[in-house]
Amino acid sequence: MSAIFKQELKLNLRSILIWTLTVGGLGFICILMYTSMEGEVMEMADSFSRMGAFSDAFGMSTLSIATIAGFFATEVGTVHGLGSAMFAAFFASAMLSKEEDGHTGEFLYSLPVARWKAVAAKGIAILTGLILFTLVCGAFYVLGFVCLGEEIPGEEMARFLLGMLLMNAEIASISFLVSAASAKTRMGLALGISLIIYVYDIMGRVLPSMKDWLFLGPFSVANASEIFAKMEAPKYSIPVAVCVTLAAAAGAFLVYTRKDLAS
Repeated sequence: MSAIFKQELKLNLRSILIWTLTVGGLGFICILMYTSMEGEVMEMADSFSRMGAFSDAFGMSTLSIATIAGFFATEVGTVHGLGSAMFAAFFASAMLSKEEDGHTGEFLYSLPVARWKAVAAKGIAILTGLILFTLVCGAFYVLGFVCLGEEIPGEEMARFLLGMLLMNAEIASISFLVSAASAKTRMGLALGISLIIYVYDIMGRVLPSMKDWLFLGPFSVANASEIFAKMEAPKYSIPVAVCVTLAAAAGAFLVYTRKDLAS
């Protein structure tokens, strides 16, 4: 089991590194841009906060982008949220299906290891990758605040990163289930699911009729504007995220351990 875990991390290390440097690097650059844009941002802050649905969708009605905290929440929060969701979907979507798609399962499951242990090792590898992604991106963002000489909002930053980790775990578990149920790698489907989830969150913040159902979306647990405004996540959003994550992960185990693998 440990050998499979180490092998998966080794095989996916380059992918994890590329996604981490891309998302974390973009966030770091956005933070550094605050100083050069500070004057213009202050002039635009009031206008952006009064843009109705657009302001609600991206949190500009909750926080002022003229402050470093508001700028981080609206700009970096959006970049990290969408980028990390796509990474989670991409990372988990091929973890199981690649064994059938690439015909490597014939070798893997001939080894003296139970199939459920192989699935568990791959699941732990996904979680480890998500944790590494979150920690490195968080280090980039803290470095950005340090470079600007700004006070680091430690509590809000920790809530944001932990919320994003939970959100990514939920999306990854859904993609893991898709991977378990398919004999082909459905990376496009998994990425599509992550984008639909993102759009659902935006629509839930714009349409009054959907606000009461916002807690069903994974993004509801990690909205940067709400976190940096010291607001609580929508009621039931965290329990729903935990339940969906566990249910999807359990579903992946059940489906994959009972299915007839394609030769």
